[in-house]
Amino acid sequence: MSLPASDEGEEEQGTYLGEYEGERNEREERHGMGKAILPNLDSYTGMYEDGRRHGTGVYRFKNEARYTGEYQYNKKHGQGTFIYPDGSKYEGQWVKDQRCGSGTYYYVNGDVYTGEWEEHVRHGQGSYIYAGTKSQYIGCWANGRMNGFGELIHANHKYVGTFKDDKPDGIGKYVFDIGCEQQGTYVQVRKDQDLSLFEEEEIAQVTIPVWIAGATTGLHLKPSQEELPVEHIEEEEEAKEPEVLEEEGEEKEAEPEKTEESSDNTDPEAETILLGQGDVPQASLEDNDAEDEDEVDIPQED
Repeated sequence: MSLPASDEGEEEQGTYLGEYEGERNEREERHGMGKAILPNLDSYTGMYEDGRRHGTGVYRFKNEARYTGEYQYNKKHGQGTFIYPDGSKYEGQWVKDQRCGSGTYYYVNGDVYTGEWEEHVRHGQGSYIYAGTKSQYIGCWANGRMNGFGELIHANHKYVGTFKDDKPDGIGKYVFDIGCEQQGTYVQVRKDQDLSLFEEEEIAQVTIPVWIAGATTGLHLKPSQEELPVEHIEEEEEAKEPEVLEEEGEEKEAEPEKTEESSDNTDPEAETILLGQGDVPQASLEDNDAEDEDEVDIPQED
């Protein structure tokens, strides 16, 4: 999300600096606590030093965006919160007017990114939670995209491996809650995408990740009661501890109600091709069938 069109720098342009009420220094510069209404109708309330915003303050844009936090020599620098016109919000560190360091971005669709930033984009270690599916990516980012080693965690399985430009790429593995994992490799395959509906006779080349399955290991299923010998069942029953009953009058706490937000967003596994699916546990196939076929859609800040 880019900054609002009304630039904070307008205060220093020209000879008219707008209306100001507050403290000044011996040179009649804005210095100390003050409130200003800028020529572009933005407003600032906070600390000044030698005529420049310096310290903590609140800057309100005329389009209802708002920054609350620290300034250094007229630039957002330090800890601060920026609420954008569309309702999205960033809370974290700033360096010279840019998101830089550790911070959390709350997207308007409910997605949340928490992690490192550099020059206004996601860069370094970070976590991205998809509001619609509750899936989560934890790992490396570069230039605003998932790049490097990471984990993509779903309700009953996760993918662990490397990513490139928001897509799984290279050697990795699927780990399933039923107690097994599958090794394999993601390769990128070029795919023709017809864009004639948008621009006449234009064809774009895109790539989709294809999963080449390897061995599935570590699957240890617990035998059913019918398969156990009779003497083994009797031993298990004897080993059971007596059930402790609750005392009369003791009230149990109710489980909190859980709510779930809906979202059209998909994760990086949304458009993949699986080869050798016969080796994939059935739970994994059902998950992949349920996912949308759209490409990953992570909101961009800029």
